Amino acid sequence: MAGGVYVGGGGGSSYEGGVTIFVIFTCVVAAMGGLLFGYDLGISGGVTSMESFLSKFFPSVFHKMKNETANQNQYCKFDSQLLTLFTSCLYIAALVASFFASSVTRKFGRKISMFVAGLVFLLGSILNGIANNIIVLIIGRLLLGIGVGFANQSVPVYLAEMAPTKIRGALNMGFQMAITIGILMAGLVNFGTAKIKGGYGWRVSLALAAVPSFMMTLAAIFLPDTPNSILERGNPEKAKKMLKKIRGTDNVDNEFQDLLAATDAAQKVENQWTNITQPRYRPQLVICILVPFFQQLTGINVIMFYAPVLFMTLGFGDEASLMSTVITGGVNMVATLVSILAVDKFGRRVLFLQGGVQMILCQIAVGVMIGMKFGLSGVGSFTKTEANWILFSICAYVAAFAWSWGPLGWLVPSEICPLEIRSAGQAINVSVNMLFTFIIGQVFLSMLCHLKFGLFFFFAGFVIIMTIFIAFFLPETKNVPIEEMNRVWKAHWFWGKYIPDEAVNFGRQDKVVV
Repeated sequence: MAGGVYVGGGGGSSYEGGVTIFVIFTCVVAAMGGLLFGYDLGISGGVTSMESFLSKFFPSVFHKMKNETANQNQYCKFDSQLLTLFTSCLYIAALVASFFASSVTRKFGRKISMFVAGLVFLLGSILNGIANNIIVLIIGRLLLGIGVGFANQSVPVYLAEMAPTKIRGALNMGFQMAITIGILMAGLVNFGTAKIKGGYGWRVSLALAAVPSFMMTLAAIFLPDTPNSILERGNPEKAKKMLKKIRGTDNVDNEFQDLLAATDAAQKVENQWTNITQPRYRPQLVICILVPFFQQLTGINVIMFYAPVLFMTLGFGDEASLMSTVITGGVNMVATLVSILAVDKFGRRVLFLQGGVQMILCQIAVGVMIGMKFGLSGVGSFTKTEANWILFSICAYVAAFAWSWGPLGWLVPSEICPLEIRSAGQAINVSVNMLFTFIIGQVFLSMLCHLKFGLFFFFAGFVIIMTIFIAFFLPETKNVPIEEMNRVWKAHWFWGKYIPDEAVNFGRQDKVVV
């Protein structure tokens, strides 16, 4: 099989201990960091469709929207670089912050990074809520971006390190689940605040970002740090005590010895950034770059933060656009729950491949329906039945993403890197994700204006490429302990040549078949 399959035969793949209430509670609380990212993804699109917000900060877009005629090109009516900058500048800040967060996460622990994330995001949400000009608005967005960068750097690593191997996928996906809850919450908030008389509904929407950020800040104060992080900072007795607590047993010697060996290897590394470029880490480097790159080229975030604008472009009314966004947000959350239940049973590859095929079919369907109705001129409108079919196809696409590339795009990079390059690998993952989120967010409305319905075929083409990549180049990592992941790469038909024999950890007698 091209991907390779790992079969544990004892040893490191059968550590003592079980699933404790303590570890589930800490992982659920930590996963709330995803609320920051999710709420922002969902809130920005709804706010940018509110007339009171557009008239105050983006009057040119507002006048173009109000002065539309029957023959107006629907593809181009929201095309504004300043409007997209409001949405996408957050992700450039997150990109830069992720590199600083990498050092903070390694030197001071995962929970310190989570605390910084919550605090800075809180400040940004306050600024956005009181903004009276575009400069304050953008500064607030930049602070939100710093918070997102720190949260996305630290939370997935925290979850991967705290979770027992057999449910690592499900607990790590709590981060993506929190993102989807944040998106749904934002959709509901926008739907409610759009009805507020007086034109200040957008302020309420933006300021309410303070709620998840306050929760994150408070949680980070009380959460314990991971045994890996404690050990990395030179406290072996405290690390072993924490490992016993999260595993619910005193017999943690095997796992602790693996952590010690990984920590010793990590401490010999003077510079993670130089180290990760070595051939022996080529699989991890490629995956940490291509998975977040491909995740953004699915086109999902243009649906998430421009959903109300997109639905209005397709002829939905103001209220119908916001309600459609709530519907897609609900589908997103439910489908992520499906992924949590399935990921440790069926594995990562099955979800990646099935989700990819479904997204391809849905994007082609949406492109065809829009093309038949609007053509190249962009003039036209949908009947109620046709609009419902569009909404159904977009929901099916969102569902496919939510049980595949959504959660797995964060899970897989966080679980494949050995400790000596883990912070650097996650920083690369976050920075590539944020860079292409920024690029796609910044150019989407212009792409819609110029590529028209072909935009959906553009994204479908990339999903075909990424699905082929997964089929041939990503091995299955289900039920593989993090510290023994090199066994999987060594057994892979392509990546095996990069992994030296001494990198296969600890000489365990597990079997690997391909």
